[in-house]
Amino acid sequence: MKIDLNADLGEGGAHDQALLQLVSSANIACGFHAGDEATMLQSVRWALEYGVAIGAHPGFADRENFGRLAMQVAPETLYAQTLYQVGALKALTESEGGRLVHVKPHGMLYNQAAVDAVMAQAIARAVKALDPTLILVGLAGSELIRAGQQQGLTVRQEVFADRGYRPDGSLIPRSQPGALIDDAEQAVAQTLDMVCRGQVTTPCGQRVAVQADTLCLHGDGSHALDFARQLRRVFTQHEIAVSSH
Repeated sequence: MKIDLNADLGEGGAHDQALLQLVSSANIACGFHAGDEATMLQSVRWALEYGVAIGAHPGFADRENFGRLAMQVAPETLYAQTLYQVGALKALTESEGGRLVHVKPHGMLYNQAAVDAVMAQAIARAVKALDPTLILVGLAGSELIRAGQQQGLTVRQEVFADRGYRPDGSLIPRSQPGALIDDAEQAVAQTLDMVCRGQVTTPCGQRVAVQADTLCLHGDGSHALDFARQLRRVFTQHEIAVSSH
């Protein structure tokens, strides 16, 4: 059994370099919601040093709200913004002798594209136009996954260790109770359920089927590093390999 363990980085977290020694994929902020050219380049260099797959983490142009505010963006504008952000990280990565592997939208852009087919198509079209070999990462079973498949892209379906799920397979919004799982044991149990059994349990006890190709570890949490180490120990105990391939 195998899982890709990814973390969102280059967003001002204090543990980025340490986390890169525990994950298999890095989603690097591209400057719109967080980060800048210097943090992008530093994150690329660390990822290459530790052999971690490099991905772009484009978001809404909304630094004030860390890209977590819902926005209505015209499809062609979103297409251009995605190209701009991902293209910048691709250039920085290639300048260091590396290769950009995947694209995972950030925050509210990710959540809106999970349910909005038009937004999902704009993102998928931009990724394909830039490099059709890039992997598109999205919420398991979402519109973004469907859009990537329709565009002929390789997709990777993502699950979350520390987020609550609704019966339709979507994430509980951060503004609602049950959105975040703070208890490490509960998060580990949920992770094993998703990775080993392909299911997740909602707060009301309903079991929902999910495909777990990649697992997100939030790098901006205060206990991210400890939780990453705990996950790696649990994966070893259950003979689950951590790999981006």
